[in-house]
Amino acid sequence: MARLVEGETETHVQFEAELTAYRWIFHREGESSRIRVLELRHSGEHDSRVTEIWSSQLSTDELARAVIRCFDEVERTYGESGYRGKGDEHFPRAELEALRRLWHP
Repeated sequence: MARLVEGETETHVQFEAELTAYRWIFHREGESSRIRVLELRHSGEHDSRVTEIWSSQLSTDELARAVIRCFDEVERTYGESGYRGKGDEHFPRAELEALRRLWHP
């Protein structure tokens, strides 16, 4: 998300599940960002061989605000240690604060 806020035109993130992966693709055009969520039955599949399960277009400002609010809610609900217990990953504190600074310096 920080990359889009900084002006990059395309980036993606992939979330791995047991037998499936979900790739979120973000494409920025001016002040707007298109989001596509793809389901990959096997995480190595190419984008054209997967199922698009959701897409939308928002302003990059709205998208950044939604991401920040979601992570704030996760922190309020589970706390940083609870987050780690859910998936054995550290809460992305540094990344969240960097996004917050970029979004509204």
